[in-house]
Amino acid sequence: MVLSSTLGVPRTDAVPRHVAIIMDGNGRWATQRFLPRVAGHKKGVDAVRAVVEACAVRGIEYLTLFAFSSENWRRPADEVSLLMRLFVHALEREVTRLARNGIKLKVVGDISAFEPRLQELIADVEARTRDNGRLTLTIAANYGGRWDILQATRRLLAEHPELARHPERIDEAALSPYLSMAYAPEPDLFIRTGGEQRISNFLIWQLAYTELYFTDCFWPDFDAEQLDLACKSYRSRERRFGRTSAQLQAPEPAAVSSAPSGGG
Repeated sequence: MVLSSTLGVPRTDAVPRHVAIIMDGNGRWATQRFLPRVAGHKKGVDAVRAVVEACAVRGIEYLTLFAFSSENWRRPADEVSLLMRLFVHALEREVTRLARNGIKLKVVGDISAFEPRLQELIADVEARTRDNGRLTLTIAANYGGRWDILQATRRLLAEHPELARHPERIDEAALSPYLSMAYAPEPDLFIRTGGEQRISNFLIWQLAYTELYFTDCFWPDFDAEQLDLACKSYRSRERRFGRTSAQLQAPEPAAVSSAPSGGG
């Protein structure tokens, strides 16, 4: 079972176990170069490949990328259509590479809104990579943090209707298994590129104690070096999880042996 950061103290390491990224700035990257926005999105796909490889090399176990939010449907129709085509193309092109490199792919979000071809591709890639264990790459598509909590609540009550009459029995332990990313530990490090400093309805349950890192770097320019800068910042943080600095600095209590002492 995945440990909740509000119910216990998760393990912390120098290398973040789970990195979550909002890949922002594709359109602005293109605009600065007097290119159509599509050029930025296409370049952003290349950045995804580079960052996935960099995470695998560095021993990061989980990488979650916010590809398309539930609010992105508000964008111009032609841009939404382009993003969907890029998603299809990337899945078709990358599945062999993912399988060969030991990467497991999962997609979270309300994919029922996507065209059947895209839904089929998602199912196929997930099936072909399900046994891989080097890195779990999660793509959040048509995803929203509030949607996630709502769908988890609905699933919980559908399976346990008696809880509607006894809401006092609903706690984190009851709800957490129904969240879309119940299979992964909470992110250690959240990165947002492109200069904006907000989480934009991304993993709002899971980011409770995540370290936040914001960079002005546009996503198409984000690479292994930029990832290392984010991880360096992460290593400088004091992860207290509600405790004090003094508690962190205190030596661990010595183990008490249960063996009987010798007579004398």
